[in-house]
Order: sequence, then C-alpha cells, then structure tokens
Amino acid sequence: MDLTLLYRGPLASCDYDCPYCPFAKRRDSREQLRADRAALERFTGWAAAQQPAGDRLSVLFTPWGEGLVRSWYRRALTELSRLPHIRRVAIQTNLSCRTDWLAAADPDTLALWCTFHPGQTPYDRFLGRTRELAALGIRFSVGVVGLPDHHDLAARLRRELPAEVYLWINAAEGHTYTDAEAAAWTALDPLFPYSRHPHRSAGLPCRTGESVLSVDGDGTVRRCHFVPTELGNLYDDTFRPALRPRPCPLTSCDCHIGYVHLETLPLYDVFAGGVLERIPAGYGAAG
Repeated sequence: MDLTLLYRGPLASCDYDCPYCPFAKRRDSREQLRADRAALERFTGWAAAQQPAGDRLSVLFTPWGEGLVRSWYRRALTELSRLPHIRRVAIQTNLSCRTDWLAAADPDTLALWCTFHPGQTPYDRFLGRTRELAALGIRFSVGVVGLPDHHDLAARLRRELPAEVYLWINAAEGHTYTDAEAAAWTALDPLFPYSRHPHRSAGLPCRTGESVLSVDGDGTVRRCHFVPTELGNLYDDTFRPALRPRPCPLTSCDCHIGYVHLETLPLYDVFAGGVLERIPAGYGAAG
C-alpha cells in the first residue's frame, strides 16, 4: 500500500504564544511530555516495521505545539528519513530550534514546512535559519499568516528568500479579505486564492480515508484531522479494511492540510512531489 499519514500526538506545548493561533497552547508537564515521547516512538517503530510488508509511507507531523524543540521529534524525522520505504517525512515547525541535527538526515526524504511568526522571533534570526537549511540541502517552504501587520515582513521575506523557496500565505482565521487585500497577498503567493475562502466539500471525493489518514497518539485512525469518525487503530491493523474512497461529510474545508487532498481541486498536480511540505512543483531547497 502507498499511504500518507498525518500524525498528531498529545504534544501541545510551544515556545511561541501567537495571539492569532487557533490552538489552545499549554505547558506540558513532565508526565505529558513522557507520554508524547512514548507515543511518537511507538508510531516511529510501527512505520519502520512496514518495510517487509511492502507498504510505502509518507508522513507529516502536525503537532499542536512545536515539535522540533523536543529531541524525540528530531530523532524520529532523522531515523524515518533514512528508511527506503519512506517516500517523504516532514513536519510543520516555527523553525526556532537549531538546524545542525539535520546533517544526519537524508535530505532527499526529509522536508520542513516552516512558519515565520512576526513578534515571536527576530526576522534576521528566522531568515538565518532558512539559509542554514539551504546550505544543508533540505527541502523547505516558508509561510506567514496573512494579517495586515505581517505584510511588510512577508514582502521582505519574498525579496530576501531565494526564488527557489516557495513563500505561502495562509488566510487568517476569521479574517475577510477585500479584493485589493487579496491581490496584495497574491502578489507574494500566487496560490493565496486557494487559502482565501473555504472550499465546498460536502459529498465531494477526497483522498482522505483511502490513501491519506490521520493518526493520533493512541494510534486511532481517522480520515483526517477534521472528521472525528474513527476508522480503526493503526497498531492492530483494524484500519485497513476501512480504507476506501468516500465523499467528504463536512460542508466545507478551510485548512490546507485538508483541502489539498480534495480530488476536485488540482493541488496534487500543483504540489506534485511536495504535497506534504507544501512545496509546489518547480520549487525546492536553494543550493
């Protein structure tokens, strides 16, 4: 089988406190961190064990908090990147951690989906980290939440990032864009129109539930992060009989990690080779 897995364990702590973040952050206790580490190591062990079965896996880590400040996430990405049956392993990150650990990873497999958060980290520090990624040959995208106060720094990022690095703009949750505002963001990210409005999805075909799955720290499998219906469990293989094409049960989908898998949108062609790390075809790590 060829599966894409979006893994989200119990980790919820973050070193940033963005006022626009829709996720309720907390400071994880030592017990909670130990539980997250154990859950991630169990998942990584399962993924590694799928090679004899002939499964090909792509993995995107989508933690509520920041994963790369935790050693077990860095180790998981490194180890998975070196396995021959892993097509891609990627993580969403604020890029606040050091980058030297990436030298031990396979840059042909590992990729990063990086978000710049103005007000949480100095601009020059973030830009410097992207240059470190480029020097290491790591594939990465960079993005910003499309709030008015962020536009000038986003424009500066577009000017100062290499042309090979894709800069994406996420429409801010609850924010309505005038056509003029949307045009300004589209000038930085030609794909911003896909983010500007939620996509109608009710009854439409979606790859989630067939070849794309959401997995939580207990191994519970769902079609995606946004549909609570359980399909089974990863660790006892009860999810496999449930894999099949199925229409979306929700009215609309407004998150990139969801609507990118809608078959009614052309985004698998747009992001060919870079769906998980949000890199369109023709872009890549700068050398």
